[in-house]
Amino acid sequence: QVQLVESGGGLVQPGGSLRLSCAASGRILKINAMNWYRQAPGKQRYLVATITSGGSTNYADSVKGRFTISRDKAKNTVYLQMNSLRPEDTAVYYCNAALYVIGPSGYSWGDYWGQGTQVTVSS
Repeated sequence: QVQLVESGGGLVQPGGSLRLSCAASGRILKINAMNWYRQAPGKQRYLVATITSGGSTNYADSVKGRFTISRDKAKNTVYLQMNSLRPEDTAVYYCNAALYVIGPSGYSWGDYWGQGTQVTVSS
């Protein structure tokens, strides 16, 4: 079974740091872009950071200069280093990736999501 599993969330004080991880597992042949989204209570989910298979990155304006996305291709893992955290960064963070997998029907691309990890920034 193909899945994305996040870890690393928690409670941190303003100005602190956290590092999120997301590991993809299963019968995966290729991984295209890997992304981090977040969703705060009562708000829509939106894209925070992206890293392509070639290593290019892109960030939402609200996190530029504070967050860094990276990936370890050998481990099928993407990371989000979050520094200088603010209360408005509080949200559930979701990992997302386009994966080329082997399934019951053969080979196919699919859009996969992790279960989410809570990040709370509060004093």
